[in-house]
Amino acid sequence: MRVVITGGAGFLGSHLSEQLLAAGHQVCCVDSLITGRLENLEAFESHPGFKFVRHDVTKTIEVEGAVDAVLHFASPASPVDYLRLPIQTLKVGSLGTHNALGLAKARDARFLLASTSEVYGDPELSPQAEDYWGHVNPVGPRGVYDEAKRFAEALTLAYHRYHQLDTRIARIFNTYGPRMRPHDGRVISNFIVQALEGKDLTIYGEGTQTRSFCYVTDLVDGILKLLFHNAAEGEAVPADDENIHLPVNVGNPTELRIAEAAALIIRLTGSSSRMVRHPLPVDDPKCRRPDISRARRLLGWEPRIGLEEGLQRTINYFRHL
Repeated sequence: MRVVITGGAGFLGSHLSEQLLAAGHQVCCVDSLITGRLENLEAFESHPGFKFVRHDVTKTIEVEGAVDAVLHFASPASPVDYLRLPIQTLKVGSLGTHNALGLAKARDARFLLASTSEVYGDPELSPQAEDYWGHVNPVGPRGVYDEAKRFAEALTLAYHRYHQLDTRIARIFNTYGPRMRPHDGRVISNFIVQALEGKDLTIYGEGTQTRSFCYVTDLVDGILKLLFHNAAEGEAVPADDENIHLPVNVGNPTELRIAEAAALIIRLTGSSSRMVRHPLPVDDPKCRRPDISRARRLLGWEPRIGLEEGLQRTINYFRHL
């Protein structure tokens, strides 16, 4: 297959590109480099099946040659980025999604949207299943990301229902691993960099809020299982496989308090850092834990890398930056 990945120079996009190339597919990476990095592509940029196109997806996307699938991963994704780039975040979620869907429709290609657990907002239910509508503040500072992704999901399903486009939606939960940016504002990268530098670890609130952390190779495996699932081609599949076009949670259901994650990283790095508390940001979710029953049932997927193993791999990456 020839796959177009918007945001392909980002953390997740680059891992997807690498895995697809390793499996024998061709990849066209489209990225504006607002938050993506060319360094993420160094391991495979000379691969004969890889092509990089620098382009802002809020403008019409033009790709030469065949296209079999479009994976829309372009978007600022960390609080530091989308709070710094609020209008760009809303534009890539709306105009960018529209353009990526337009490319898929024009080439009769399968489309996969990278959505997020942020569509659940500050959830009142835990764990969060796909049929939960969420608890989002649309006018809060985080709303620029939450609502951009909620709109992107609605637009994706509109294309599926109106144009019969073969679409998939992955709701991605907290993911970590090599190629994260050192100062991108995400919990794991923040803690690791602070611990390695011997600085205090920044804990917001009391650190009792929870997250569920998925190692990047597990996440990519789930995304690719969703992408290549062939229910739309009429194979003999379970009756509820018709839901393959509806959102699917992809994440690790193991829940951990933020303060526990900080303590674990201090231990694994051998750091003498302390934890220092700061006021909780506006609308910061109190809990985040995916119900992955649908992914298990439809895709036969669940994460395999334990937290300590994944963190040690990530710490080793940051040690050598």
